[in-house]
Amino acid sequence: MSFNIPDVGKKRVVIVGGGFGGLKLANKLKNSGFQVVLVDRNNYHQFLPLIYQVASAGLEPSSIAFPFRKIFQRRKDFYFRWADVEGVDSAKSEIETSIGNLKYDYLVIAAGTETNFFGNKNVEDAALSMKTVEEAMTMRNVLLSNLEKSLTCEDIKEKQALQNIVIVGGGATGVEISGVLSEMKRFIIPKDYPDMDYHKVNVYLIEASPKLLGAMSPQSSANSEKFLREMGVNVQMTTKVLDYKDGKVILDNGIEIPTRTFVWVSGVKAVTFDNIDSAFLGRGGRIIVDEFNRVKGLDNVFAIGDICLQAEESYPNGHPQLAQVAIQQGNLLSSNLKRLEKGKELSPFHYRDLGSLATVGRNKAVADLKNIKTHGWFAWAIWLVIHLRSILGIRNKVMVLINWVWSYLTYDQSIRLIMAAKRVKRPKKCC
Repeated sequence: MSFNIPDVGKKRVVIVGGGFGGLKLANKLKNSGFQVVLVDRNNYHQFLPLIYQVASAGLEPSSIAFPFRKIFQRRKDFYFRWADVEGVDSAKSEIETSIGNLKYDYLVIAAGTETNFFGNKNVEDAALSMKTVEEAMTMRNVLLSNLEKSLTCEDIKEKQALQNIVIVGGGATGVEISGVLSEMKRFIIPKDYPDMDYHKVNVYLIEASPKLLGAMSPQSSANSEKFLREMGVNVQMTTKVLDYKDGKVILDNGIEIPTRTFVWVSGVKAVTFDNIDSAFLGRGGRIIVDEFNRVKGLDNVFAIGDICLQAEESYPNGHPQLAQVAIQQGNLLSSNLKRLEKGKELSPFHYRDLGSLATVGRNKAVADLKNIKTHGWFAWAIWLVIHLRSILGIRNKVMVLINWVWSYLTYDQSIRLIMAAKRVKRPKKCC
């Protein structure tokens, strides 16, 4: 098996990862004179800000995923390949993948991050993460399965463990999934499970630092905590998870919480590849780049988005790992690659902060927008509009809007199916 991509005499730009940054770059290189090859371990782009709604059975997976081949239909000099990228050989200017090696003239690494379990094997084996649509579907299956099992469980302690939901990590994902599960407890479970005492379904949010939404303002942090507590979420601050043993989450304050639904959204680390020298890596395994997103010491290798570590005056420790950073870097890099070919001076990257948003629940959100900080219904409305506009495809926008309107009017979510399926494996070299 091989890439089967013809050599047409054009410079080849290989993009590893079709997230926000990689997708923006690939789109901006249209009619650029380059041959563009996008390689991703999935055949679709996933809209990660709404992945928690898939995990909580509020949206169908297809509503937040869009196939790459659909996005790039009728695009000339563009190729997509479904494969795992395993290594980068900068000496030969080629990438090593599950379907073979591919030469590049310019390489852009935009593979993003994966869940960081900080070396705790027990937690890694037991916890549910939410970095992909596939993981969100797994969480949905586990969550709904545990509720079903609790109805037929005769052991009181095991029954409670099945009804306890523990979320670790007080960032945007942790806050949002805690809020939506709290609303599920109040509005969905009494209707779907009339023979279940919904008061015994407990949602815990564990955060090691003294504030939620660490990247946002103190006002937004305080308001999000206030909203969650009012919604019945058991929020525990300055509390670390030490381990998961015998079906219990063990905390550093001596408390042990029995649970079969253990969600870990406490941290991320950069996706790693073979043959990338450790000298090029910084905190969290992120690839160190210069002001042009070029990997230090490599003239034709770039990195953008969450996987790169780029310092500037306002962000001496690197930019926040947000979609807007990746999008802006992808946009500028498309121009810089064209400048390189013309022998022009490159433009340095400067992040323009457009603000941060997080939703907590129905009519409850927090927003930091430049000099404006707001919360409640107005912030929630802003969150809805911005996220709806950002979703790819008219069909997906319409489907999400219909689901949101229906949920708002009926206090009901759209789809609660337990659908466990074997994973389809990507092709290998031996095929």
